[in-house]
Amino acid sequence: MKVVALVSGGKDSCYAMMKCIQYGHEIVALANLMPADITVDELDSYMYQTVGHQIIVSYAECMGVPLFRRQIKGTTRQVLLTTMHQELNYKMTHGDEVEDMFVLLKEVKRQIPSVTAVSSGAIASDYQRLRVESICSRLGLVSLAYLWKQDQSVLLDEMIANEIAAITVKVAAMGLDPGKHLGKEISFLKPHLHKLKDLYGINVCGEGGEYETLTLDCPLFTNARIVLDESQIFLASPDSIAPVGILHPSKYHLERKGEPVFMHGSDKTLEFPQKEVGSVFEVQGDCSEESENTCQAVACSTDSIAHSDNRLCISRTRKENTFSISCWLQDSSKTSAGLKEDLSIILKHIESELAVYGFGWGHVLYIHLYIADMNEFAIANETYVAFITQEKCPFGVPSRSTIELPLLHVDLGRAYVEVLVANDRSKNVLHVQSISSWAPSCIGPYSQATLHKEILYMAGQLGLDPPTMTLSCGGAIAELEQALKNSEAVAKCFKCSLSTSAISFIVYCSSHVPTSERQAIADKQKSFSRELRLSQIDGGSKCKVLEPTVLYVLVPDLPKRSFVEVKPTLFVPEEDIESQEVADGKSLSPSIAPKSWGFERADWQNTCIQKCVISGKICAVLLSITTDIAAKIVSKTLETNDRHQVPPMNFHLKRVLQFCIYLLDEVVTENNFCWQDIMSLRVYLPTGLGLKGEAVSLMFKDVLAETGYTAELLCNVVPVLGVGTSAAAMDDLLVCELFARQS
Repeated sequence: MKVVALVSGGKDSCYAMMKCIQYGHEIVALANLMPADITVDELDSYMYQTVGHQIIVSYAECMGVPLFRRQIKGTTRQVLLTTMHQELNYKMTHGDEVEDMFVLLKEVKRQIPSVTAVSSGAIASDYQRLRVESICSRLGLVSLAYLWKQDQSVLLDEMIANEIAAITVKVAAMGLDPGKHLGKEISFLKPHLHKLKDLYGINVCGEGGEYETLTLDCPLFTNARIVLDESQIFLASPDSIAPVGILHPSKYHLERKGEPVFMHGSDKTLEFPQKEVGSVFEVQGDCSEESENTCQAVACSTDSIAHSDNRLCISRTRKENTFSISCWLQDSSKTSAGLKEDLSIILKHIESELAVYGFGWGHVLYIHLYIADMNEFAIANETYVAFITQEKCPFGVPSRSTIELPLLHVDLGRAYVEVLVANDRSKNVLHVQSISSWAPSCIGPYSQATLHKEILYMAGQLGLDPPTMTLSCGGAIAELEQALKNSEAVAKCFKCSLSTSAISFIVYCSSHVPTSERQAIADKQKSFSRELRLSQIDGGSKCKVLEPTVLYVLVPDLPKRSFVEVKPTLFVPEEDIESQEVADGKSLSPSIAPKSWGFERADWQNTCIQKCVISGKICAVLLSITTDIAAKIVSKTLETNDRHQVPPMNFHLKRVLQFCIYLLDEVVTENNFCWQDIMSLRVYLPTGLGLKGEAVSLMFKDVLAETGYTAELLCNVVPVLGVGTSAAAMDDLLVCELFARQS
């Protein structure tokens, strides 16, 4: 991609440019925001570094690329909310300093239309990253933030090793003396910075405002280096513990490195006049309202979609504060105009269903988007983003998993959507749209993870290499390892780990995975968790370890034609997990399974069950029905027949479902949970059984009615090619997945 780099003069923005080039991008322009009063060194800004701005004008000549500059006319108008949960998204605010960046980058894009990406040096500041991403989204640009979430000690070492000559131009931390440490190169200060980190916990890259730098030379400065001739030190705050000092560059010159070199080289397609490469352009003008009008047009476009359709089917759980809704179109293959129409009807219906409860998309925590053909992923995404927007979700967009399922084989239409809804907005959403080295970006209204009431719902993770956003080479095993690494990177942002905090893992395997590799997938998942756990023990971690449920699901296809997709769910305690009590196995909750069904607890039933229970909080259960288990279940109905002849599954589906409800009831109640605690209940149904999704859903409803349980609780039937707790086989007859949480 052709990139315009946001430069402040600091080491971070320069190293971010070097990383862009490392990953194959081209820096075609620089962009800088400076004080309106050029005599001022520093503004009171949450967003921009301005100390040393007097020298930035020389970067164009040093690098051989045009520099676009704009005076900062706005101020900090929209700040973080003071409530417990911040409003993540920046909204266009007239007079805010962020709008100056919009005007600046819009002009760059106008003059250099081939620009498709913006580079920034953000390392840890969500405030800055989110605002850059907001501007990029409005302008149709990609945000590149290759330093994001990287270890600051490692970054500092890399910057020095890559010959970035940067000096301190501001110090504001305990242990940094303006008289001693201003004007010193980072290579000289490195030992002292690490000492201060050990003593006081400072950020060695200065991400906490401890210090700011000005780059005088780096490998990107192919034409000249900057030599500072004279400078003055001003004491901005004479604090006795952490004085604040600023270095003002009074005089400097450029020291030539040889014949001028332009970073574009001999590119004949360059739309920018060669004579103006290396020039400086002052950008004027006011903020345009085009983006606001566009957003309103998109939001309004969904209102005209008709949603009265007798093919609509819906199921829901009835937990009071967190529940799931599923929606699909029955037999839509016979009448549908295509995926776009089907998905639009479904999303509009869910939107209306949410409105009945006084909710909107902002209350949704997670979305499972199932489609019948992954070749239509772009259509599905385009339709999806017309409904679920950042404007509708001011506290963060839902996390999402997108899977191709054999929906048409069971008459469930071309699209099937399941949403998890909360009755409050206390969620904490991680949504990073920038491409970085941290984890895959989510460019659009779907987030990496959503934390709500101690449960972390993680988006489906592919085996994407974060900085290149391409699938890892080496097949399914390599992709799985990368997907798990990506998931761990996301987990770390919430101060937890897959190895200790996972409640459940679902590993979707594409039908393109060779049968011979499927067992290796399970082996890799186990070895990754084991090695991660050992590394944490070596690091001194004493966290209590959960034993997650693990399910393998065989599906026709996955996004980007990937082999695997991983969907972990984690527990992030608000208190120390060690202090929580363990269930004693004595049931305090009423059972709903009637004795007339004739089931009795037996040891062999334990082979059907995987569970992860956190006493008084969470109960996650997988109930797996294999062919052998099905034979045991129906054996009592065959006492007058040949026990070795098991009739076809559809003849005994009702009996199997009775057993599922009976055993789920046993597990739920013996751990002191009840059916009212259930947030979601899925039945994974292999299409090879020849059963229709609607028939299974109705039979489940009828069986549940036999228990006398009056509250509405419908299961979500998920058609798959195969499913099981063993990756090697994935040949179970069906699997029930239950997730319950106590308020």
